[in-house]
This record gives sequence, C-alpha cells and structure tokens, in this order.
Amino acid sequence: MGFLSVLSFAHKEIEGRLRPGDAAIDATVGTGADTVFLAKAVGAKGRVYGFDIQEQALALTEQRISREPAGSLAPVTLFLASHGLMKECLPPEDHGSVGAVMFNLGYLPSQDADKQIITETGSTLQALEAALTLLRPKGIITAVLYPGHPGGEAEAAAVTAWASSLPQEICQSIVYRQLQRSDAPYAIAIEKKR
Repeated sequence: MGFLSVLSFAHKEIEGRLRPGDAAIDATVGTGADTVFLAKAVGAKGRVYGFDIQEQALALTEQRISREPAGSLAPVTLFLASHGLMKECLPPEDHGSVGAVMFNLGYLPSQDADKQIITETGSTLQALEAALTLLRPKGIITAVLYPGHPGGEAEAAAVTAWASSLPQEICQSIVYRQLQRSDAPYAIAIEKKR
C-alpha cells in the first residue's frame, strides 16, 4: 500500500470528525466529488453548502448529486458565489457549528473548462478566515493546494503562511506533502480547538 493521494488524505481527515446531522461546506465545488463526499458523511439529516463562481461547476455538481441513490445524501445548497462570501451566505444557526470545510484550490478539473479561471489568493484567504469562524470546536478545514500551475504557487505559499501563523491555542495545522517535488499538490489540515 502506498501513500494516500492528497485528496484521499483530506477525505480521511474529515471522515473521522464529521457526525451525522452536521453541517459541512465545500468551498470550491468543482465537479462535485467533495460535495457528494460531504453529503454522504453527514447523512440525510445533515446539510452541505457548496460554493463556486462558475455555472459549469454547479451544473457538474448537480449532475453528480443526481446520480446518487435517493435519500443517501444530505440536502445540498449550492451558491454561484465566491467562497469568500460563505459567512454571509450561511444561515446564522450554522455559524460556529460547521463540522468541516473543504477547499480544493486551482481550476475546474473538467476537460472543457477554462483553465485561466483559478482560485484567487485574496478571496481564498478571506474564505479561510470565514471558515475558521464557522467551525465548531474539533471541526476541520482541509485545503488541497496546487503550486504547479500559474498562480497556484503564490496561492499555496500564502495559504501555507496563513495556516502556519494561526495561534496554537485556537487551532493546530498540519501539512501532507511529497518532499521531492516542489510543484506537487499538497494538503493542509486545520483543526479548531475551541
């Protein structure tokens, strides 16, 4: 058995922390893989919120959700909006009670997608700050970073610096990374202590 992929690592970190009935957020829905993962993890009594700035991403996510058996997923609310607006979009009753927030940064991994549309450092950092306030104690944020594409290296460095600077009394941060390739994707996980 080899090492987990960065996406599998993110899923593994989250699945041990989410509980049935929890709220969860997919900050960058893309093709919907993480959205469906979260909706299965929190179960039919949970709720999942997803964000993307591309209509194509929301359509791909809705298609993926529609292929799942009826009643097997939590209700999913999708927003055609920047992840930087998650705090404003979530209902007040979910503030401070979210179990997990997933970020899979970069561009939409669809064959016909415009690879020039990428996540932007400013809105990503704003979204990470919002995610931290939305989490419940022992909630988790995962961010999969892609330094190997134009714009990705600067975003990855900024997210890593942000996570490294978080006060230890509030949360702990870890990184999962292949050390021999500086352009390889890697994951950061942040657990909120209180």
